[in-house]
Amino acid sequence: MVGALSQTPLQEGYVSYPWEKRMNDLLAVQNSSNFYSLLLLPKVSDKVSIHYNDLEDTLSRANAWLIASQASGVPIIFMNIQTESLLTKISGETASCTVSAGSLSDLSNLANASLYGFEDYHGVDIGVVRAVRLWFSPLGGEIPIDIKIKENDVKLGFAISRTKEGFIHISSVIEGDEDAPSTRSGLRNLYKEATKERKLLVVSRISNKKILPWIVSSTGAIRCFDTVSLSQKLSLHRHAKVSILMHVFLWDRSVPVPNGGSIDRLRTISPTMIPLLPPEVRLARQPNDNQVMPLSLEVEDERGSHSDESELRHDRDTAGEFSFRFRDFSLPNNWV
Repeated sequence: MVGALSQTPLQEGYVSYPWEKRMNDLLAVQNSSNFYSLLLLPKVSDKVSIHYNDLEDTLSRANAWLIASQASGVPIIFMNIQTESLLTKISGETASCTVSAGSLSDLSNLANASLYGFEDYHGVDIGVVRAVRLWFSPLGGEIPIDIKIKENDVKLGFAISRTKEGFIHISSVIEGDEDAPSTRSGLRNLYKEATKERKLLVVSRISNKKILPWIVSSTGAIRCFDTVSLSQKLSLHRHAKVSILMHVFLWDRSVPVPNGGSIDRLRTISPTMIPLLPPEVRLARQPNDNQVMPLSLEVEDERGSHSDESELRHDRDTAGEFSFRFRDFSLPNNWV
């Protein structure tokens, strides 16, 4: 019996699972998760872009980006961080260290290397770049805002801006117009509640498409969405009289949200209880160049330099498009 006990294995089995039904019933957006990630490539350390900073530098950048995002009022929490290996073709002098075939002693040199190569009889030609992927999630989940368009709507009643970390957020809503789309949809009330809690009302999806920052290049530029193209897209919705489905990050599950019939289901199936952010990151939102301020009309490029509209140069940097931030709300075309 003792021999039979030690020799009898457990049998494996399979069970079918209704994946499509679960993803349709339990997710805020069908077949799409509310897990987000930012991939950070190691930063080049020379002008010819053949040497990269070490892994600790990339990890520090990810840590700084997360803390800065939370401190600015973006309601996200840390989930996980991992290294991600990317293959590339390199020359022998590019790799910070090499691994010889059949040698385990070289592995100790890889602990903090961002780029290493495999050495064979022909020299190093295949390199491995160690990027860092930071996983995060909204603090209170995502909620849909369905903005219906009427025939007589001349504006949507809200403005968007972008944080330095690449998040699109509602920067202002119109007051005194109870028939504006932003008021009818409940977006104005959500914006007021978020401002009261010193949180940004971050837009996570437009028409179910994620619009959060997703990669940091080797030059340090954050790949994110342009506020000009988003404003144009939203304005086209109004002109075409097509409703806008927009998802925003919720900062507190107890906050009453519009469209209660569809939100009650989301509350009941939201992820496990999420701890509050520590006091040091729950800071007041500080004014910055990305916030919309009144009484001026400026254009700011991705590098933070300001210029008058007449002096705008149509060039690009590593981050992508220029980001236009109109600051005189008395002009009708400043609003989407």
